[in-house]
Amino acid sequence: MSQKANEASHRKDSGGYRRNHYVPIWYQRRFLPLGMKEQKFQYLDLRPGKVVRGTRKILRKDLMHWGPARCFFKDDLYTTRWGKFESTDIEQYFFGEVDNAAPAALDYFADFNHPSANGRALHVLLPYMSLQKLRTPKGLAMLESTLRRPTKTQVLLRLQQLAHMYCALWTECIWSIADASQSATKFIVSDHPVTVYNKGCFPASRSCGRFGDPEIWQTGTHTIFPLSIDRCLILTNLSWVRNFYTNPLKHRPHPELFRDAMFDFMQIQVGRMLSEREVIEINHVVKCRAYRYIAAAEREWLYPERALGNTRWDRLGDGLLFMPDPRGVTFTSGIVMGFKGGGGTAFDAYGRRPWQDDYDDGKGVDAVEWNGLHAFQGEFARRYGPRRRGSSYEAHQIVTEDSEDYHRYHLQCEGRCKALLRAAMRERPANK
Repeated sequence: MSQKANEASHRKDSGGYRRNHYVPIWYQRRFLPLGMKEQKFQYLDLRPGKVVRGTRKILRKDLMHWGPARCFFKDDLYTTRWGKFESTDIEQYFFGEVDNAAPAALDYFADFNHPSANGRALHVLLPYMSLQKLRTPKGLAMLESTLRRPTKTQVLLRLQQLAHMYCALWTECIWSIADASQSATKFIVSDHPVTVYNKGCFPASRSCGRFGDPEIWQTGTHTIFPLSIDRCLILTNLSWVRNFYTNPLKHRPHPELFRDAMFDFMQIQVGRMLSEREVIEINHVVKCRAYRYIAAAEREWLYPERALGNTRWDRLGDGLLFMPDPRGVTFTSGIVMGFKGGGGTAFDAYGRRPWQDDYDDGKGVDAVEWNGLHAFQGEFARRYGPRRRGSSYEAHQIVTEDSEDYHRYHLQCEGRCKALLRAAMRERPANK
């Protein structure tokens, strides 16, 4: 039976379109091993609450052993009401279309290898991720907070209007696909699967309370999206790679939403093999940013904090857990395109267009970003040696390790470029 038929069959069996899985069943199944005898999760309620029994209040059971059909859903979460009329069209048509197309796109990126460029998969994945971030109880609570005394129907209409909210900014990120296949611990899934991490926003900080998250457009924010039990997509703002030594909470250049953006498949970094501790650290972040529920194929994976101890939020992975290898990031000023019928267009590295005042035309080099990137490349060379942390596609070949000369060059960059960076940052205007 096809994926589409499976989804339709499940929806019919679970009461039409009124049982709304804000984490789709097909996505949940990606986190259950194929050879697992009983396809059920260990499902943890992080805030189980209490139930009244007689004259006593008893704490609800926090750990369940449930299959995907019983996890991450809420009845009528997407049902709209207009007076006495009720509609399930959002679940049936809006999310139905997205969920039918998304599995193939996730498969493509989970198995991505150079050289490859599937524009269809990209145009499916990005809107799916954007909607997945908004369609959860946590995402809907965030949307509700932006409206004045909204009804549920108004929140759901707002959800549809903002469906592509994050697509442009994610398009301009550096993409890295990390691999947990060599780790005994695998990725968990949460009730808010598109997770964000910023080393400057601790879980107890003001911006992370209740339904809050670090903003995507803050330069030091990473977006983490597990694609399957063994693969994880990590998106990092280019401005953070170019200057890792700045304030992670400041805004990236050109943070505007809902605009055109260009994507370069050659910039995707693949093949980063995670250690078991790194997988546990990623699970720790996923758990900390969950709203109420997490699930895993194995019970012990639900408690990453037990293995990590008192690890500081900003020191995970020695402070570099989610960073792509900067040696695989080229310093380009943008893309210029010509059209077959005449004319053309251009984007700089941050999606700005030629008519914008801050457009980078490539005639001058930003000293802060130039020296920041090269200093960071040197730091990576010193920390990890000549072997890259993930391969990249450069000059029509896959690069996994630097030559002895190139490695020596990177090592020499760290100290010299850090000094130049400090000088350039002192000279840069405060509003930059």
